[in-house]
Amino acid sequence: MNSTDSVNGSSYLTSLQQQRSSTNASSGTAGSALGKDAFLQLLVTQMKNQNPLDPQQNGEFVAQLAQFSSLESMQTLNSSVNSILQGFQSSTALQASSLVGRNVVVQTDTASVDTSKDMKGSVNLSASSTAVKVGVYNSQGDLVRTLDLGSKSGGLAEFTWDGRDAKGEVAPAGAYTFKATADIKGTATAMTTNLPATVNSVTTGVNGSEMMLNLAGLGSVPLSKVQVIGI
Repeated sequence: MNSTDSVNGSSYLTSLQQQRSSTNASSGTAGSALGKDAFLQLLVTQMKNQNPLDPQQNGEFVAQLAQFSSLESMQTLNSSVNSILQGFQSSTALQASSLVGRNVVVQTDTASVDTSKDMKGSVNLSASSTAVKVGVYNSQGDLVRTLDLGSKSGGLAEFTWDGRDAKGEVAPAGAYTFKATADIKGTATAMTTNLPATVNSVTTGVNGSEMMLNLAGLGSVPLSKVQVIGI
């Protein structure tokens, strides 16, 4: 065997890896990860092409075998993680299907209201207030009713609208906007409201993204923004 054609130690493995990367680069494709089968083939080829006058040391072979074992373990772990992820996604999709048609509570100022029955909501009060009011507006922006909640301490102040306007007549069903104000230290301050909504459909997360609930009259809302499920 010509010594110029033989490669000693781990240089043969390195040269093949460099050749592999060079070939991928010239073809315009990204170099793929070195699999365990390719690694083993390189190792066997390296052993066959040793310089008999200067063979590779046993310690170097042991180190490369250790690398091969580590590579195989990592690929097995990756396969196991993928299986767990697929199982989790299937479980998430099953849970998501059970939410369709149920009511949830989210922080919003708009709700699709069935005025034939009472609708419950709440106001997020940043501090105690001597006068809390909630204005109910129809889709044209007209004030339909003002709910006077009186004096409330800080936190959640619950309210109920019976679906009737200021004249006591039942308002038509549809989308309504709820604007809350609180008198805090003599200043009328706008407050956010929490209102119910119906889940029409669910979009499961992809690649780690969050599950989205598609709510009637509100559009898509992240599951993390939902405060109550199944009211």
